[in-house]
Amino acid sequence: MAITLTERAAQEVQRIITDQKMEEGTLLRVGVAGGGCSGFQYSLGFDKNFDEKADNKTDQHGVAVVVDKKSELFLEGTTVDFYDGIEKRGFTFDNPNAVKSCGCGSSFQA
Repeated sequence: MAITLTERAAQEVQRIITDQKMEEGTLLRVGVAGGGCSGFQYSLGFDKNFDEKADNKTDQHGVAVVVDKKSELFLEGTTVDFYDGIEKRGFTFDNPNAVKSCGCGSSFQA
């Protein structure tokens, strides 16, 4: 399993799916794309499509999580959490493969 979705993050994902009245079977897609200030940036979004050859899918705390196999190489061991504090609010990535990350927390270097 490339990534771990915390229970708190799963609750937030489920809240978003419900609030935005997304279709049943909506998947959380986690990936990596080129760009950002450190070379790679995390991508997090919703999807209806799952390709058994190109993607890996897990069910975590009631959320179907999909990671494409190319991104999985950079995300192995990553924990996705949700932070809700006074100074900021949003999803966070704790990636043991990142040798350098930027201050925004959304891009990294592997």
